[in-house]
Amino acid sequence: MKNLSLGLNIVLLIAVAVLYVLHFSGDKENGGNDFIAREKVDLDIAYINSDSLLKKYEYVTELTNQLENTRAKLEKEYENRAKGLQSEVDTYRRTMGNMTISQAKAVEEDLMRKQQNLLQYQDQLTQQLMQEEAKVQEAIYENLSGFLKDYGRANNLQLVLTYQKGSGVLFAHDSLDITDQVVAGLNEQYKNKNAKKATTTAADTTAKK
Repeated sequence: MKNLSLGLNIVLLIAVAVLYVLHFSGDKENGGNDFIAREKVDLDIAYINSDSLLKKYEYVTELTNQLENTRAKLEKEYENRAKGLQSEVDTYRRTMGNMTISQAKAVEEDLMRKQQNLLQYQDQLTQQLMQEEAKVQEAIYENLSGFLKDYGRANNLQLVLTYQKGSGVLFAHDSLDITDQVVAGLNEQYKNKNAKKATTTAADTTAKK
């Protein structure tokens, strides 16, 4: 199914998400994230290599795998319907010689109607996948922008840019690169959330017993 592809354009999403401007007036709280407070950067401007972030951020890996599973499931559903229709077409071709003209016409009209329904179903699956992709992009955006807001406050950053091949930034000094710190912080945040979720789930399960 050619039209039903993953098409996950997270790189462009990150390019928008990390362009985050912050204004400060004195010291502010860092939101309780100890990791952010430990990684001080005395710069007003910094950048993130979005390619590295996408490869190393565990939450992106999780969401991408979920999206791939959804894509595979939808493609399988489409293939099953397409095979069913093809089987009916093959049966018609084998038996059409034994049909009257009116019978053959009725079968052909039915097959054409089913073909149109299959095309509509394909469009529905494509739209469903696009909606799932949008949810993934939104989830990554919310996590990244929220983390950078706290990180920027803790490190007195006024602007965080994305830097990758083909971007509008032609050169950026390595001293401005905060990719490793941000990835480490994001992954620590991700693990803490998973641990909290697991604890809550275990507590709920125990309470129900």
